Amino acid sequence: MDFPTSFERNRAFPSFSSRPILTSLMRSLEVLFSPIEFAALERDDLSAATCVVFDILRATSTMAAALKHGARAILPVATIPEALAIRAQRSDVLLAGEREGMRILAELTGGVAFDLGNSPREFRREIVAGKTIVMTTTNGTRALRAAAQAHTVLVASFLNLQATADRLMEHTPPQLILICAGTQEQPAYEDVLCAGALCDLLWTEWCAHDASDSALIACKLFQLERHDLLAAVSESRNCRRLLSIPALKDDVAFCLQRDLFSTVLEMDKEGAVLHSAGST
Repeated sequence: MDFPTSFERNRAFPSFSSRPILTSLMRSLEVLFSPIEFAALERDDLSAATCVVFDILRATSTMAAALKHGARAILPVATIPEALAIRAQRSDVLLAGEREGMRILAELTGGVAFDLGNSPREFRREIVAGKTIVMTTTNGTRALRAAAQAHTVLVASFLNLQATADRLMEHTPPQLILICAGTQEQPAYEDVLCAGALCDLLWTEWCAHDASDSALIACKLFQLERHDLLAAVSESRNCRRLLSIPALKDDVAFCLQRDLFSTVLEMDKEGAVLHSAGST
């Protein structure tokens, strides 16, 4: 939806290194655009906050597909050795992950080929149903870990965006932080667009409260690009890389589908990503 003309446009842009101190009477919405902001997040009191993490190409999209197709849980880890250590203790888990876009093969691990890459199209029901999946990601895992102290951590993508918005409208948090996982230390255009799409869905509820300029930027950007997301995202760094790999180029269009799943994903206090209570 469009922004009300009465929306305050003279707020100072929030610093990457400092954020407003909240009181119990305030409600805030902000977007973190890149990993450079994660350090400040880790220093904040997040005891009343809900964080929503986006890694559109492709980690959070793949998690949504896996759980929709019957996976029991996703255990995100940062490194190959972490994933292998869990497999050594639990032989029944599936290993998933990529390096340079491609599934991790035995040459990178010293002998163990991963069962799956990071393409959401791989995570079919006949493969993942009933399984716990250990997934090695880079920026996605960093974003999830930065948010770990929050009261609630949700995992979102275009694939489950409306379901995520519905959850947030049913259980409106006093502090809502949308975290874009980014690429290396930089923003990722597709993550910002998806965060903006969520802002767009929530704006009627939040515009009367303390929606930051970062939320305004993300929402306005999505509104400008919403009519051709594929063309917009095709200019991004991540997307250009995926489109250059014939086996992975179809992942882009898959990940940009709106509301293919009604699944709400939540990370528990042990770091596992699961179906949220009541999610289908």
